[in-house]
Amino acid sequence: MHVKRSILGMFGATAMLLTAAYTTGSAQAATPADQGAGARVLVAPAAPAEARQASLAAAASPGISPAVTTSHVAPGGSYTCSSGNLCTLVWDPTTSDWKIFYLYHCNRYSVSNWNGNGAYWNNQTGNPTSYFYNQSGGVVKSIQPGGGQLGQDWSPIWSVRNC
Repeated sequence: MHVKRSILGMFGATAMLLTAAYTTGSAQAATPADQGAGARVLVAPAAPAEARQASLAAAASPGISPAVTTSHVAPGGSYTCSSGNLCTLVWDPTTSDWKIFYLYHCNRYSVSNWNGNGAYWNNQTGNPTSYFYNQSGGVVKSIQPGGGQLGQDWSPIWSVRNC
């Protein structure tokens, strides 16, 4: 009987540890996309004028490194930019919609296939200055939080620092 209780105790403890690890992992992953106080619901711009039905063989989806949370929204659709994020909208020719990058953690991000017109909303907290850099590392633009959703030509942008 004592052995059965020990085995059951081990299974119970393991189940609790796994549950705690899963719950903690989910909470941490959800932090940047948390839609609590300060979240803004915005409307994505219309499709850019240069957007055409791209040949999937020639098209490349916009990317970023290191990786961040992303989502897609149709032109004119609504999306949420949670407090603490610099949200960037880049046209994705492979899906014919906007790909949203949620830059939450302070970092310098290298971007790829960010072409044409798009938008951003700086909903960060603590008043950090964010920077958009060109190919040679020169500052193209520096921005502060607030100011609404603003248009941006992403073609000259090669990296973004959100703090």
